[in-house]
Amino acid sequence: MDYMIERLKAMKKRIEEIDKVLIEGKAEIDVITKLSKERSSLEPAVILFDKLTKIESDKEDAEELLKENDIEIKEMAKTTISESNKLIEELRNKIKIELLPKDENDSKNIIMEIRGAAGGDEANIFAGDLFRMYSRYVDKKGWKIQLLNSDPTPLGGFSLVSFKIIGKGVYSKLKFESGAHRVQRVPVTEANGRIQTSTATVLVMPEVEHIDIKINPADLEIETMHSSGAGGQNVNKTESAVRITHIPSGIVVSCQVERDQMANKETCMQMLQAKLQAKHDAEEEERTGGERRLKIGTGERNERIRTYNYPQNRVTDHRINWSSLNLQKVIDGDLDELVSALIEANQIDLLNEQTKEMNKELNS
Repeated sequence: MDYMIERLKAMKKRIEEIDKVLIEGKAEIDVITKLSKERSSLEPAVILFDKLTKIESDKEDAEELLKENDIEIKEMAKTTISESNKLIEELRNKIKIELLPKDENDSKNIIMEIRGAAGGDEANIFAGDLFRMYSRYVDKKGWKIQLLNSDPTPLGGFSLVSFKIIGKGVYSKLKFESGAHRVQRVPVTEANGRIQTSTATVLVMPEVEHIDIKINPADLEIETMHSSGAGGQNVNKTESAVRITHIPSGIVVSCQVERDQMANKETCMQMLQAKLQAKHDAEEEERTGGERRLKIGTGERNERIRTYNYPQNRVTDHRINWSSLNLQKVIDGDLDELVSALIEANQIDLLNEQTKEMNKELNS
């Protein structure tokens, strides 16, 4: 706790230094922007620290009152001390969480890709169900969806659908959705009423700014083709769809939602940047991420994260042993409880890692 207090004092001093520069108003606009962003990141923990300091001071005053002879004053002091102890414990836990390493991507928009995987037509239908689930969640949160690419299938659903979700803190809420989602139910294509297990994969990538990752144009194979789907005469006559292959990694992206070829190419490049960054981040997480349950996913089939069991009306997230017996509620986009459980589990893992690191430092 002493280490934490010293860190909080340093953060408070840093805010005072930043405020002095901002009040003077002599700094360049880019410096002001950078300092304002830094202050914003420090402020929540410092506000909690100020509250903690005040309550600890009140507790000390109450402990002094215990020396009084007046019985009524002593009882009031005991009540204050008891309430203060509870608040101090709560604030210390909140501060520990606030001091955890921040994910710089949490505030970003995301690109999400859903693919039908194992299970044929039923897997593609399930991919469509997941797309609708996330779309409804987006509506509930007041965010926006921008379709990037889709490959609908005759029986419904998608073999592939990729889209951007735009809103405040999108990545912080949905970053743990990457992996294989498994469904167990009787498919519409099953005449004998047998339960089938199928999977769809989800990949979540933070939107990448152009400066984040460099791509050598010589590493790209760019193809254009006619778009498919709705669009009238333009669909058949104009080669507006674009597919880009990044030769070193083998990553392929495509887009056909815009009528303009250049717009589709730009979208492809955004998707490629995001995929390359996600690949790099997943490799780095695997190398340095410790033993956390919730690693950055790559959307591979073997990363089974969740099962949607229709006969039992149950959804289970296997990483955190979370279950809900209201599957339809989840499929209808009510994901707040699940998302909160995933975030809390990640915070616990980070706290455990932080404690281990601090113990190593103390013992070294």
